[in-house]
Amino acid sequence: MKKRGWTGFLRRKQYVIAGTLVVIAAIGTTVLYSNHQEQERQQMEAELAEEMNSSREEVAEVPDTEESQEASAVIPPKTNATAEQQEETAEAVESTETMETEETEEKAEKTASTVDALHFSKEQGLMWPMQGDVIIDYSMDATVYFATLDQYKYNPAVIIAGNVNDKVYSAARGQIQGIENDEVTGCTVTVNLGDGYQAIYGQLKELNFEVGDYVEAGHVLGYISEPTKYYSVEGSNLYFELLKDGVPVDPVEYFE
Repeated sequence: MKKRGWTGFLRRKQYVIAGTLVVIAAIGTTVLYSNHQEQERQQMEAELAEEMNSSREEVAEVPDTEESQEASAVIPPKTNATAEQQEETAEAVESTETMETEETEEKAEKTASTVDALHFSKEQGLMWPMQGDVIIDYSMDATVYFATLDQYKYNPAVIIAGNVNDKVYSAARGQIQGIENDEVTGCTVTVNLGDGYQAIYGQLKELNFEVGDYVEAGHVLGYISEPTKYYSVEGSNLYFELLKDGVPVDPVEYFE
């Protein structure tokens, strides 16, 4: 009886130990399984986080790549075109300013050279503009008789008799300042002699010079024309007047 009781006790003990081992093994297996699942979960989370970071980076890079390329394909040409237009405009303005400056300088040089070149004084004297007799004298102090008008009046010039087509010479160096057709003196040429002096030639035709031209003493300005109706009795002639600062002076006092 005692042997059977001890044997039974040992068997129960073995069953308890075996059950305990089974429980321990189950718990260990469960723990290992849980740890493995946790590692897999952590690995999946890490991979998911890495994929999300990669997606964010790709999304962040899109404006710098595709959108930037699209922008650079559209915007830069406009910017470059504007810059080129601005540069061309600036060059055109600069070129225009340069041309205007050069023209102004040339005009200033011409004006300065003209002022410096044109000098006249009473001591220099005048050439006779043509050969002929003075038929009406200069007279601003008293009136003189004009046959055609049949009246006395002041005369600011000398009237020199001549024939149609006679040559009329420049009495001094100067620049042609004006050409006009006057009712009294016909085709009339005004020459600037410098220093306030002007020589006026009337009753001319077939001029050899134009306004702005320079003439030297002795150059042929033109020719005697038919007289105007104001000098029909006097006949063909040269009307010659000399001004100093706009005031008539006696040309005879200046003739050589």
